[in-house]
Amino acid sequence: MSMALPVILLPVGVDEAALDACLGALEAATPAGTSVWLADDGQAGPRAQAVIEHWLAGTQLQAEYTRRPRAIGEVAHLDQMLSACGDADVVVLAPDAIPHPGWLAQLSDCLARDAAIATATPWSNAGETTAWPRVGEVNPLPAEPARLALACAAMPLLHPELPSAVTHAVLIRGSARRRAGGLDTHSYGSWYAALVDLSLRMSGLGWRNVLCDTAFVGRLQEGRPAAGDMEVLATRWPVWTARLASFLMDDPLYAHRGQLQQRCAQAIMPDAQRDLFEACASLPGAEPV
Repeated sequence: MSMALPVILLPVGVDEAALDACLGALEAATPAGTSVWLADDGQAGPRAQAVIEHWLAGTQLQAEYTRRPRAIGEVAHLDQMLSACGDADVVVLAPDAIPHPGWLAQLSDCLARDAAIATATPWSNAGETTAWPRVGEVNPLPAEPARLALACAAMPLLHPELPSAVTHAVLIRGSARRRAGGLDTHSYGSWYAALVDLSLRMSGLGWRNVLCDTAFVGRLQEGRPAAGDMEVLATRWPVWTARLASFLMDDPLYAHRGQLQQRCAQAIMPDAQRDLFEACASLPGAEPV
């Protein structure tokens, strides 16, 4: 495990049920004492604020909550959060994300393995290019997060290149972000598009945007661009648009995702073997062991 885990930035959403599930999973899957910043762009209603207050009262994480009196917009708000963190490496976690055990340490270790990595994105059921088990789909949330986390942790460390980072959870190298100039707060209305743009600017400076093979973060739904965002991206980064389409059609991670599925099947074998052993031992005439 990494010596120091990155700060988690969680921009608070308006869906209190999704936020409650996110905070519960975050608490269960993240080491005590990890720094978490819940930042509210004046969006959370009374019920969401009550969820946050209840969670803050009992969390073992080192958590802070800030709320703006007036909203400034998703991208501008996140850019302020990132800027406040300076050169620190930070994870931006979606407010409807469901982190799986070990997720943060695996992301941190991924970034530490290669100084050329600018962003590390984990697998997700709703992660577009990193979706599992089927690419480009909103798959159901995994039924057994702990078992899937064990399977992920045993995956080979390929860290394949992605067309861009994805918004369910992304670890961003602070020095690369600062060198690329931060988020474009004027051209995009969504974190989805601003992250793509940031990813591509960092890639143009020689860094990589990769899949963290060993981490999984679920999500209730995929991130979405704001109106007009895709047109801006297509104009500014026409090669990315074609690359994304090719990636989703050609599915270069097909074998990799299949390997994760196989490891999940292998991860349940000890229990299955134990059940078989006990069933055999209970048969008449079975020899005790």
